[in-house]
Amino acid sequence: MLGLFTKKANTLLGIDISSTSVKLLELSRSGSRYKVEAYSVEPLPPNAVVEKNIAELEGVGQALSRVLAKAKSGVKTAAVAVAGSAVITKTIEMEAGLSEDDLENQLKIEADQYIPYPLEEVAIDFEVQGAAPRNPERVEVLLAACRKENVEVREAALALAGLTAKVVDVEAYALERAYSLLEAQLGGGHDELTVAVVDIGATMTTLSVLHNGRTIYTREQLFGGKQLTEEIQRRYGLSVEEAGLAKKQGGLPDDYDSEVLQPFKEAVVQQVSRSLQFFFAAGQFNDVDYILLAGGTASIPDLDRLIQQKIGTQTLVANPFADMALSSKVNAGALASDAPALMIACGLAMRSFD
Repeated sequence: MLGLFTKKANTLLGIDISSTSVKLLELSRSGSRYKVEAYSVEPLPPNAVVEKNIAELEGVGQALSRVLAKAKSGVKTAAVAVAGSAVITKTIEMEAGLSEDDLENQLKIEADQYIPYPLEEVAIDFEVQGAAPRNPERVEVLLAACRKENVEVREAALALAGLTAKVVDVEAYALERAYSLLEAQLGGGHDELTVAVVDIGATMTTLSVLHNGRTIYTREQLFGGKQLTEEIQRRYGLSVEEAGLAKKQGGLPDDYDSEVLQPFKEAVVQQVSRSLQFFFAAGQFNDVDYILLAGGTASIPDLDRLIQQKIGTQTLVANPFADMALSSKVNAGALASDAPALMIACGLAMRSFD
């Protein structure tokens, strides 16, 4: 009770608004060790979020209110993310030594040529990455731009639940931040590791390839766990809710494993394999050292083993909480089963400590 894990005034809730649920996570930190203070997951009404765009503000706001009540967190500020597909990023070289204001003014002039929307409709941010490799008198600046409406609708949804968005991040960068917790689990010298993180959500699968801990490639495709839920519905005559529950808790007829689950797992393997082929075709890599599975679908028993067996690359299910302490109000079993689906929420919650 030494208060080692002090809650800082600037704690942010990591809130991931996906197509079927909202996920909330609160972290604290002592030294280099994190602690899960609160977490909760709440389903969204059907079609409230379509392909990462908020379509029904009210429904999302109500789900956020419920997730907040369930998590019993007193924190009122949050970090949320927009999908990578909504963001344009570009690394540009600029002269070193410019003040923040000069950089910003210069970038606004530069941004015009990279962004296909009128600048007044766009939210822009930038981060100096370091000296330019070919010219030490210049710096590389990462420019990120996204339509203001994508940011504003997320702020509005949080506001309905009494929350303030302090940070709007990009999903790929949140994932990269959470991945930094997993590097230690991959053993050995991870300086040069190339790791494919396959995030299989309900409707969308995102492949992010990280090299030396940095994202070098991302690709989204329409495929996800919803296909399994729909097949369960169709075959056993269940409602969406019943099918979703049965998928998680079991209790389906004996032929479920062989007739429904196995073909779905094979389809996942095909998707992962195809995504990797696109990545290999795009550049200088023809291999990855590890595949990490994230997203709700990653929790399917033995899916990691099947992928490893068919693709021949060591495959692990992502658990960013493996080395974290847990508050007494966090259910360890529930957190462990939800862990792969909480990668983005975790990366967002880590923004508290930047």
